[in-house]
Amino acid sequence: MWRLRFSATCPMSFPVMQTDRREIYRYLGCGRADPGPTIRQQVERALELLQKTCTPHWIWASYPVTVRGNHTFAARLNLVSQNLAEHLQGCTQVCLFAATLGPAPDRLMQRAAASAVTPAAVLQAAAAAMTETFCDECCEKLASHFAKESLFLRPRYSPGYGDLDLSCQDRLLQILDAQKRIGLSCTRSLLLVPTKSVTAIVGVSPQPVKTGGKACDGKCAACSRTDCAYRLI
Repeated sequence: MWRLRFSATCPMSFPVMQTDRREIYRYLGCGRADPGPTIRQQVERALELLQKTCTPHWIWASYPVTVRGNHTFAARLNLVSQNLAEHLQGCTQVCLFAATLGPAPDRLMQRAAASAVTPAAVLQAAAAAMTETFCDECCEKLASHFAKESLFLRPRYSPGYGDLDLSCQDRLLQILDAQKRIGLSCTRSLLLVPTKSVTAIVGVSPQPVKTGGKACDGKCAACSRTDCAYRLI
């Protein structure tokens, strides 16, 4: 019998040192170049501010999944996406996942627009990288949970990736009751509020995912946008 698993965290924090500075410099357009002492100092200041003010929360629920052609059926969702269907081939379940750093990054970026001490662009990049770090930590917890049943996770796949329409964002949040549980909603244009948030579909499979030898957890290596200015590989 299928079991519905549901989990929401209390506010939690994580050491600033876990946030990958290379990701922040990439978001700032530095690529592989040395960002220089000024940017490095601004990044550290931004991370300290975010560490003090963010209230990360996450929530997830798992459901059986069926893939037919380019249709993925799970949790009263019918997701039409060839890319997602291929991504979930071999999966028996999916986790609907949502995570947020809370409203603090948005407030900090608004204030930073009038300040030269920590530019808004730096805060934006640092908060984006911190969001990814938090999501990675959440998925590590999920992976440990499913490993007890000899199951493996696929990389996160979010609304708007590939040919998966962003329109499923609102329904995903409704199913998770995300606004009530972690304060996460979306606008009429389907943008997440707070902005430093993520929704995703995570496949659960009896077989480990094949990454082609690249230990990047499906980030740049799994992305089809080879012309992306932020691409690392």
